[in-house]
Amino acid sequence: MNWIVFDYGDVLSKPSVARPAMAEAMGAPLPEFEKAYWDYRIPFDAGSTPLEYWQAVGKAVGVSVDEELSDELTRIDVEGWGHLEPSSQALFEALSEAGASLALLSNAPVVFGEWVREQEWARHFRVTLFSGDVRCVKPDAKIFRLLLDELGAEPADCLFFDDRPSNVEGARAVGLKAQVWNGADAAQAWLG
Repeated sequence: MNWIVFDYGDVLSKPSVARPAMAEAMGAPLPEFEKAYWDYRIPFDAGSTPLEYWQAVGKAVGVSVDEELSDELTRIDVEGWGHLEPSSQALFEALSEAGASLALLSNAPVVFGEWVREQEWARHFRVTLFSGDVRCVKPDAKIFRLLLDELGAEPADCLFFDDRPSNVEGARAVGLKAQVWNGADAAQAWLG
């Protein structure tokens, strides 16, 4: 196995707790906001702009969203997803220091990928691939093929960890070894 590939959200990161702050900034009830946040997320993760995304969310909850509000919501959203899970960070840092080739494959908007690449910890990952950059989301086979091209690797040379079983199945369908993420300790045991 030449590459260990991690998803980001709820694998390397703690779950975001920013949705109440975003709902408040938008002036929308939290349940309606959360539903719209997820209902329109795939197009955002597939490359639509922050303004397009937040306007779609706003329309769903009856709130007009301009550029200024979009920028504020984007800032809160990125910050919300920006907290690493300490055990996950310890795992990828140890693997990196031991010489493992690490990659990051995440369904995330372009703006989030830009933020990640600016973080000091991102240096541990030789490749970072975000769905927004390639306009394709997991579990589509295309994104796994794009990853393999970027890595210069065969599917059997990669082990992929993701918290969503559908993404794990998508990776396996392309030939990658893949495991559902059950925490850093379980991943470490699986890696041996």
